[in-house]
Amino acid sequence: MNVEIDYNNLLYFFENDDTYPVDETTFYFDDDPKKEIHYIGCIREYEKPYWAGYCDISNGCSFLTAKELFTAKIYNRKSIEDRWEHLVLSEIGGIPAPYWIEHYLR
Repeated sequence: MNVEIDYNNLLYFFENDDTYPVDETTFYFDDDPKKEIHYIGCIREYEKPYWAGYCDISNGCSFLTAKELFTAKIYNRKSIEDRWEHLVLSEIGGIPAPYWIEHYLR
């Protein structure tokens, strides 16, 4: 199953996390020789609900909005937006990305 999602769709899903389960989303960059897994998500109970782990900030970081998360230069001094062409989603909301995408983009 090879289902694509574009940057604006993923940002929309994160901005509407009350409808779409996005917490525990994982990805890697295909231009990273180690293919290190990065984590992002949203937990509404926190003042800054959008978070990133395994990034340039030790112990991760949090943001007020999804847009701030997606444009933060925290991946080798570049953002998710900057590196989108190399971003490979592994899971969204803890579900394998192809299945999640197929379900929500129908």
